[in-house]
Amino acid sequence: MSTLRATVAIFAKDLLAERRTKDVVSAVLLFGFTIAVAFTFSFEPSSEQARAIAGGLLWLAFLFAAVLGLNRGFARETANQCLQGLRLAPADPGAIYLGKLLSNTLFMLFAELVLLPVFGVFFNLSLWARPGWMLLVLLLGTWGVAALGTMFSAVSANTRMQELMLPLLLLPLAVPVLIAAIESTTVLLSDRPLADAALWLRFLAGFDIIFTVLCWLLFPYVLEE
Repeated sequence: MSTLRATVAIFAKDLLAERRTKDVVSAVLLFGFTIAVAFTFSFEPSSEQARAIAGGLLWLAFLFAAVLGLNRGFARETANQCLQGLRLAPADPGAIYLGKLLSNTLFMLFAELVLLPVFGVFFNLSLWARPGWMLLVLLLGTWGVAALGTMFSAVSANTRMQELMLPLLLLPLAVPVLIAAIESTTVLLSDRPLADAALWLRFLAGFDIIFTVLCWLLFPYVLEE
């Protein structure tokens, strides 16, 4: 089976499983909404201060919710030795990583698009003043978190403390993505020139490409452990 066909098959399998159970999206949405409400009652900023801190609060909520979703996403593969079955499939092991990466990115993006209006209402912000650029920042930031998270969720899948191991592995390496995404989002919300976000967007794109390729190359060794 070619890598492309195997990737599409894994992606379709995850979509079908999520359509039936709604485990990942529902967990991410509920947790993200809870964090948004908590942030709302923790801060009472003015409109200028809200624009300055909203990017950080937004991506912190996305990151914490993503960790929960990534844990849930690979949990179904450990039940009934499903991961062992994927390893025995006649396909490049890297295709498993790419398929899981696509599904994780899609689920996280969907949840983020639902949570964005919630943050906009709570903090009285216009999050869609530059919709194309906002979507680009969401895509690049989510891709970077998902690229690392998919890899480390597989590493922690067979450990005793899976829920604890994934954040310990993911959060330190996700800090550069988080900083770049926060800075880019703050530029968009503050009506500053787009040139101020250009460096951060290039950094996000480079980070995503490098770590996606690196994780894809290392993923077969992860499956062997």
